[in-house]
Amino acid sequence: MTVRVGILGATGAVGQRFIQLLDGHPTFELAALTASAESAGKTYREAAKWRVNTPIPDDVAEMTVGATTPADVPDDVDLLFSSLPSGVAADVEPEFLEAGYVVSSNSSNDRMAPDVPLTIPEINPGHLDLIEVQRDERGWDGALVKNPNCSTITMVPTLAALDQFGLEAVQVSTLQAVSGAGYSGVTSMEIIDNAIPHINGEDEKMETESRKLLGEFDGAEIDLHGMEVAASCNRIPTLDGHLENVFAETAEDVSPAAAAEAMREYPSVDLYSSPDQLIHVFEDFDRPQPRLDRERGDGMQISAGGIQTTADGVKYNCLAHNTIRGAAGASLLNGELLAEDGWI
Repeated sequence: MTVRVGILGATGAVGQRFIQLLDGHPTFELAALTASAESAGKTYREAAKWRVNTPIPDDVAEMTVGATTPADVPDDVDLLFSSLPSGVAADVEPEFLEAGYVVSSNSSNDRMAPDVPLTIPEINPGHLDLIEVQRDERGWDGALVKNPNCSTITMVPTLAALDQFGLEAVQVSTLQAVSGAGYSGVTSMEIIDNAIPHINGEDEKMETESRKLLGEFDGAEIDLHGMEVAASCNRIPTLDGHLENVFAETAEDVSPAAAAEAMREYPSVDLYSSPDQLIHVFEDFDRPQPRLDRERGDGMQISAGGIQTTADGVKYNCLAHNTIRGAAGASLLNGELLAEDGWI
């Protein structure tokens, strides 16, 4: 089966990652690119200032970029990937949904909306059934699925593995790469020889999205997980890869060996972009490290290490590539799940 796909916001950093990851995909055929009015009508090569570490695919380079409106996307496109800024997406995505398109979105708007699935396929694939509630409530033929924030998606798979021990509370401090802010999001004068101890809105995203992802769908709504989450998000001068220090409080005593086994054995899913092993656990206490470990599993694997017992549970470090697993790759994987489960 070939699924024709498009990218909303194709010229930005995440849009470029989408193009890189879709090149050679066995199921998805790229059929539409959209961007701002200034880029519409140009070839992609002319419109995009390409910054990904592989060349623009030749066939994509000569595609014409359309405006980000349903009229500029062919009717036979089955699935749209959205990398629009959240303020734009909040206005534009509903237009595509009302026109009948299925949208797998990396944009942060509506992630916590009660009728929008917030999905990591290895963690909560059953939450896609919320689409039926969404269509009933909103009256559209399309469907909107979100992936979580790049820092949330780094931590939540490890928490899912530990939930068997009774997660009660989580504290996390992040060391987030500059690519998470976009190409012009943090200037060199701000970040070189520095660390920025607050990223606006990131703390709240981790604290709320984690509970939704690990919640239970009862057929009508998501019951949020009962754990308490406190996050402190910080920017450091690495290019890619979010490293996080996690302190998890559990109802049961859990040894470092048991926590490591739970993470290693946590199942992946049989989708093209999901790694064979979802979480790689290092024995060494000085791993994972962004420069050394962000590309594991083609950038889709979660790494963990430094697991130690605390008075209330365990502490450890985890890492993921923020623009692959944490952004474009996450939306791509959700798109594969939508296709596998028959939503498109």
